[in-house]
Amino acid sequence: MDSTTLVVVIVLVALAFDFTNGFHDSANAIATSISTKALTPRVALAMAAVMNVVGALISTKVAATVGKGIIKTPSAHDNAGLILVLAALLGAIAWNLGTWYFGLPSSSSHALIGGLVGAALAASETVKWKGVLDKVVVPMVISPLVGFALSYLLMLAVMWTFRRANAVRANRGFRWAQIASAATMAFGHGTQDAQKTMGVIALTLVVSGHLGATEGIPLWVILASAAAIAAGTYSGGWRIMRTLGRRIFSLSPASGFAAQTAASGVMLVTAHYGLPVSTTHVISASVMGVGATRRFSAVRWGVAGSIIFAWILTIPAAAAVAALMWAIIHPVLK
Repeated sequence: MDSTTLVVVIVLVALAFDFTNGFHDSANAIATSISTKALTPRVALAMAAVMNVVGALISTKVAATVGKGIIKTPSAHDNAGLILVLAALLGAIAWNLGTWYFGLPSSSSHALIGGLVGAALAASETVKWKGVLDKVVVPMVISPLVGFALSYLLMLAVMWTFRRANAVRANRGFRWAQIASAATMAFGHGTQDAQKTMGVIALTLVVSGHLGATEGIPLWVILASAAAIAAGTYSGGWRIMRTLGRRIFSLSPASGFAAQTAASGVMLVTAHYGLPVSTTHVISASVMGVGATRRFSAVRWGVAGSIIFAWILTIPAAAAVAALMWAIIHPVLK
């Protein structure tokens, strides 16, 4: 296959990954709002899709990290570099679909990063292990802990502040507040997850010689990535919404607001510094944090344990699938 055709195929597969990212991770922004009836499902999805686009257009710092900070830009010799990117995407998509099927809110971001690492190792290319450690692994561990702690403290503050308020009136107010926090969460999702696809497409264009290594990301890449994740978000990830909205902890409007507010704050700060953290990890931990304020046993820790196991498994599993994809498609496409 000639390189130009292969580039077109990779861009289309990258946008397909972006679409799966949208429907896989749409739960991150809106599950809590739907579970508390602050928003109807379709209205919530439409709002999240729009805010995904807005967030994706704001910055490209995370895209630069994914495109340049995880693996050394491979050569285009015998299409090997392009095949590496394609194998990484296929590995990430396979993991996304598998975890979606079982309703596990795993990380699309870490699936993509794992795919890049696994394909690079299979292709004997250089992995920037320091970049993986500093910009992926450390934030992967710290960001959920911060989300848990912030949501726990915020929920305690909400409970103390409104301890004498009329419950019906307070819940009505928090449902309105949830709309704002859900929009902010969707905006943060756009600043994080859409950019990861931008970074992969930019990496593809650099490897193929269609983009200079120091050039910025083209506008068409930004718009296409934003549109794909928005379309995926609007399609909805109902299985994962049930897990986040109901199975971890039975949310109230106040606790839903606290979880979304804490999570969106973490997302916006990490995006500002170009750290590709997982929206899934952060919002899931934030839901656990607000649940722990009621009593420790209020959180369904068996479900939480399954989610955490999926978090740990995501990068190595996606890497293994991507390496397998490399072994299958490299002999055919080189």
